[in-house]
Amino acid sequence: MPQSSEASAQPSPLSRRGLLAAAGAAGAVGAASLVTAAGPAAAASSPAGPASRRRSAALVVHNARVFTGTSAHPTRHEAVAVAVGRDGRILAVGPDAVVKRHVGRDTDVVDAAGGTVMSGIHDGHAHPMDAASRSLRPSLAGAEQTVEELRKTLTGFLKDSAEQEPDGWLVVEDWNPVGLLPHGTAPHHTMLDALPTRRPIALRGGDGHNLWANQRALDIAKITASTPDPVGGKIVKGPDGKPTGVLKDDAQPLVSRHIPEPDETRLADAAAKILAEAAASGVTTFMEAVVGRDELKLYQRLAESDRLLQRIVPALRVDTDMTKDPAAALAYANKLRADFRDVRGLRFGTVKVFLDGVIEYPAQTAALLQPYLDKDGRPTDHRGDLYVSAADYGRLSAAFNAEGWQMHAHAIGDRAVRTSLDGYAYALRKTGRRDLRNTTAHLQLVDPADLPRFAALGVVACMQLQWAARNTWTMDALLPYIGARRHRWQYPARSLRDRRAALAGGSDWPVDPLQVWNQIRTAIDREGMEGEGDLYRAEEGLSRTSSLLMHTMGTARQLRSDRLTGTVERGKAADLVLLDRDVTRCPVADISSSEVRLTLVGGTVVHDAQSSAGRAAAARVTRAAAGPRPTAYASVHGGRHASCGCG
Repeated sequence: MPQSSEASAQPSPLSRRGLLAAAGAAGAVGAASLVTAAGPAAAASSPAGPASRRRSAALVVHNARVFTGTSAHPTRHEAVAVAVGRDGRILAVGPDAVVKRHVGRDTDVVDAAGGTVMSGIHDGHAHPMDAASRSLRPSLAGAEQTVEELRKTLTGFLKDSAEQEPDGWLVVEDWNPVGLLPHGTAPHHTMLDALPTRRPIALRGGDGHNLWANQRALDIAKITASTPDPVGGKIVKGPDGKPTGVLKDDAQPLVSRHIPEPDETRLADAAAKILAEAAASGVTTFMEAVVGRDELKLYQRLAESDRLLQRIVPALRVDTDMTKDPAAALAYANKLRADFRDVRGLRFGTVKVFLDGVIEYPAQTAALLQPYLDKDGRPTDHRGDLYVSAADYGRLSAAFNAEGWQMHAHAIGDRAVRTSLDGYAYALRKTGRRDLRNTTAHLQLVDPADLPRFAALGVVACMQLQWAARNTWTMDALLPYIGARRHRWQYPARSLRDRRAALAGGSDWPVDPLQVWNQIRTAIDREGMEGEGDLYRAEEGLSRTSSLLMHTMGTARQLRSDRLTGTVERGKAADLVLLDRDVTRCPVADISSSEVRLTLVGGTVVHDAQSSAGRAAAARVTRAAAGPRPTAYASVHGGRHASCGCG
């Protein structure tokens, strides 16, 4: 895996003092750590004859706590060192007495100072290219503002880009769709029309499900009172029957398709910075969860300029209207794969479908088995929006599975989760293929009757457990509207694990800031750095080992790369991270603030915390994590699913 041009401009990361010890230091660890290895991993790391003993490593890390991630002994106490071969694969794992035999004259040796060496993080559901695009635009950061305050902010954005008058689009990210003050104020294009500009304006909702346009933008899109709602979308209209300027879900492209794409060079540079931030967070593999031709072209550009740091599994989006035509959907996916299959760093084989929306008030577009409640706890007749029927999803899954493709379903509500499982059950009956690891993502609400079906059908549960904390989203915006009985089944990670479901992890970045280690911590204590108490920790909290495995080997298994990555054992690719602490033993709360000292992909250093590029990337991660969060009930929906691709 190539190093980025930003990083390669620095001195070799493995030659600086401070992080690296002298080669002879490999034997300087105390005798107490020089114990005999045992178990399956020991067999892999023990000398395999004279040739193995003489083989010189490119890099040796010692004085570490190695979390191997292997099923038999994931936290072997005797594993304190790792050797990386010159072919980018792990050469040895175990005690210093074994690993130091691979130190040669030009071997770089790192003293881990007791920190953890483990598999790099595999993110099974994220949107890094959307994070790159968003980084080029001004942001409202989910703020709650009066109309006058909003106009003042937007006027500032207009002044900052005055050279784009009178026709350049002003596109602003992270608008809070329910953040106009006083609460209950409905957005209308006239509020934007009053700004001192003729430019078309579009505010992209932080929830990914709403867009607010001014009249100039509506005119460009030719949206009038007679424009029909598209499938899966809604043009919000006022009492007079005219568009208000708010577009929901699949109505958003009516405007967004007219917005010019960012300059390719600027976008590629932004993407390179975004991937450097991910490397600084310890991520070595991503599944890009919504991919079309534009995203693939961007990845191609990054690969050609040696700036694609991670391994990427692109999930090709199948639009709602295409789900009823499996043959056309399959032809579309096969064409994209054929056009980009030679891009180094990409591995195709996954398609993505949205089954529903989001569950929090006021959106309530997640599909539920039983109706939402009103604010007084009384049942309504609203069960959310199911975008694809079980029958259609089953036929689509069967068509893709028959040709070896893996399905990845967005399912927030319990009805959407059941729909995905019903579809996968149909596909299994039709194809007999259990090896594809079809996946259901998010699983915010799961009916208990469906928990055992994951293991029975071989379906992977990809969960974003940084959301599994007691806060305004899970309490104020949800509990009154679904009731206590259903509320208890939010993000049922332990219940799924106890029923032998395969668990995988993801961030859904940039829906939330990329906070890998807080994500791992929250899966354990169900509270995280910013929780206001735990969310069913006793019932659904995972063990530390289970959380670490979920975000490494578990997601590698989801992405069908577990033969190559996900564990620290001889012969696997050296996709590794070195942390500043022992996350297998430190207090659980301290996991959140873990810092990544080194990240390797295929044996190549893609992040070094002591380099100037590494310090800059880490600082950007820290700033993003410290960004504002909606704190009031009325702003809850502005912070969730910002890039889930529904628009």
